[in-house]
Amino acid sequence: MIKRTLYFGNPAYLKTKDEQLVFQSEETGEIKSLPIEDIGVLILDHQQITITQALIAKLLANNVAFITCDNSHHPTGMLLNLDGHTLQSAKFQAQVEASIPLKKQLWQQTVGCKINNQAALLETCRIPVKNMRNWALEVKSGDSDNHEAVAAVYYWKNIFQIFPDFKRERFGEPPNNLLNYGYAILRAVVARNLVASGLLPTLGIFHKNQYNAYCLADDIMEPYRPFVDKMVVNIVNLNGNFLELTPNMKKDLLNIPAMDVKINDEKSPLMVAVQKTTASLVKCFEGKQRKILYPEFV
Repeated sequence: MIKRTLYFGNPAYLKTKDEQLVFQSEETGEIKSLPIEDIGVLILDHQQITITQALIAKLLANNVAFITCDNSHHPTGMLLNLDGHTLQSAKFQAQVEASIPLKKQLWQQTVGCKINNQAALLETCRIPVKNMRNWALEVKSGDSDNHEAVAAVYYWKNIFQIFPDFKRERFGEPPNNLLNYGYAILRAVVARNLVASGLLPTLGIFHKNQYNAYCLADDIMEPYRPFVDKMVVNIVNLNGNFLELTPNMKKDLLNIPAMDVKINDEKSPLMVAVQKTTASLVKCFEGKQRKILYPEFV
């Protein structure tokens, strides 16, 4: 079952009753409810939303990724369950004890897959990608030659054809705003599934920023980023230079968890694919396999 992504962008009161999320609109008084077990990601994007502690506790108990947005409508924080797996202590131990050579091999796989997925997206835009395919094949253990960065220069220069001078920067010009929003949703999906697989999102295989609580999520989401980019490309093609983040654009980006991808030679919704990826990562840490399962474009 695909967990639902819920977005609330108007004044509301959220509470729980009978294992349901109960929503009451502050503007119309309308009341709706939804089983909490059906929710995967919850996004609150209004300064006048009130949520009860009882509901927060139930959301986290059901491993819902709970995202809050700031007054500029960009995701600013996320809550996750601290106890996501029955064998969590053993999984943590395997993660902590993973050797440096193993981490470097896993990062090699991650970067190679990311570059190949970037190349696949560029191909749909009729951009030559022979160099990208070669870079993907040439990635060494730990990406010691930094092929990820080399490929990124070519990729971002070509992905948005109406913006030939586009630079990928967190606080840069649009469509950076759309990418940031989409990546925040993706990061929540990945972090949620890492916790569900018994892993600690803070301990990365490559990212090591001491101020980042989601280093492993940032590692594992890398090959998934081009799927977000694909959706943003479609939005850009429809809207041209008019890229202020609108409710309709947010609605499109909220469909990221339901996007179709190919993983392990099977078609799968992205959220389910992430589950397979994080489960395979656990097996890598435990020494049961040497390869992470990552997605490809359908």
